[in-house]
Amino acid sequence: MEKAINRQRVLLDHLRPSPSPHNFESTLSASACLAGDSAAYQRTSAFGDDVVIVAAYRTPLCKSKRGGFKDTHADDLLAPVLKALIEKTNVDPREVGDIVVGSVLAPGSQRASECRMAAFYAGFPETVPIRTVNRQCSSGLQAVADVVASIKAGFYEIGIGAGLESMTINPMTWDGDVNPKVKDFQKAQDCLLPMGVTSENVAHCFGVTRQEQDQAAVDSHRKAAAATASGRFKDEIIPVPTKIVDPKTGDEKPIVISVDDGIRPNTSLTELGKLKPLFKKDGTTTAGNSSQVSDGAGAVLLMKRSVAMRKGLPILGVFRTFTAVGVDPAIMGVGPAVAIPFAVKAAGLELEDIDLFEINEAFASQFVYCRKKLELDSQKINVNGGAMAFGHPLGATGARCVATLLHEMKRRGRDCRFGVVSMCIGTGMGAAAVFERGDGCDELCNGRKVKSNSLLSKDSR
Repeated sequence: MEKAINRQRVLLDHLRPSPSPHNFESTLSASACLAGDSAAYQRTSAFGDDVVIVAAYRTPLCKSKRGGFKDTHADDLLAPVLKALIEKTNVDPREVGDIVVGSVLAPGSQRASECRMAAFYAGFPETVPIRTVNRQCSSGLQAVADVVASIKAGFYEIGIGAGLESMTINPMTWDGDVNPKVKDFQKAQDCLLPMGVTSENVAHCFGVTRQEQDQAAVDSHRKAAAATASGRFKDEIIPVPTKIVDPKTGDEKPIVISVDDGIRPNTSLTELGKLKPLFKKDGTTTAGNSSQVSDGAGAVLLMKRSVAMRKGLPILGVFRTFTAVGVDPAIMGVGPAVAIPFAVKAAGLELEDIDLFEINEAFASQFVYCRKKLELDSQKINVNGGAMAFGHPLGATGARCVATLLHEMKRRGRDCRFGVVSMCIGTGMGAAAVFERGDGCDELCNGRKVKSNSLLSKDSR
């Protein structure tokens, strides 16, 4: 161990710049590696304070009102993923300090009660608290971030961030009157725009064509179908026992849902090209290049790294940073293009360092715009498909994306160290979080070649 540190010191002696008016001395020092479990270097005290993910699961995602969960209660969607976290890790449920569930459409007090009921179904004792959080489409990711913050603050050492939505039971509606004051504030008015209209605004403002949008939808379905056929979701999906009710006879049939039912493997540009715009007569946003309305749930088990190591639990991922930003409500879909650079910079990284992205495909227009704006490699984004194929159960999407990202990073191994989850948010926001693969090492297998003699990072220059 000491030899490793000494080697660092020798290397740093060679790297130190010649004397100059600027003092770079303090910027170079031998230090313990802060990479993942397999790095063979001494750890710092901060290493054990990392917040890590030891398990992340989701239900299948099913089409609202006509899919596999059309007759399933919302609490029966959440309970299986909560139960799986405990059963598959053998963590004592009494040790969980809090459960935070992202949910959007259901009445707040009712959904809070349903989540509490689901925790009991899953085997949690009465001593484990639970609450909900609503930041629109990022609610599931916000739940995970809230648990991370609480663990870092020392409120507890183990927590669960989850997401839940039944768009069958709770459709997107506005209850009650709108405050007439909204007429005096344009941005407030724009908060009431249908999401499809904001999609049209993005396409119009930034020149995203119908062809580009339809192609993105075809790609999403194609990748999702391939991932399903090859079994790439088997480690993240928890089968859900439920029932299907015949609408004509009322007969109930028990069934186990184990695959996403919105994926259309044979989707083609020709078929999508026949669909009419939904929100604007001469528009480009259609049912085919928008996210599906869906039902589903997901859950993520987090804890301090020191706790995970003490329990001997494998580490699926490390939570590095999270950010939420505000954008113009009229073009809310641009949120990821703003949030992702903030989150990546906060992690001390650059966009080129990110190996995989899970960007929610609320609409093809905003997905294509964000990809082009950030100049992202399409081979790194939504490699197993996205919401245009799976669906977008609003409160669950963030947790679903975390599960999908981390399991794919695990499959890819050492050449996939950092990943990002991001989504746009209704009323004009964006959210993003950076994760590191759980067994990330420091062999620099994905390091960039230095293009100059500068010893400073891009952010320092």
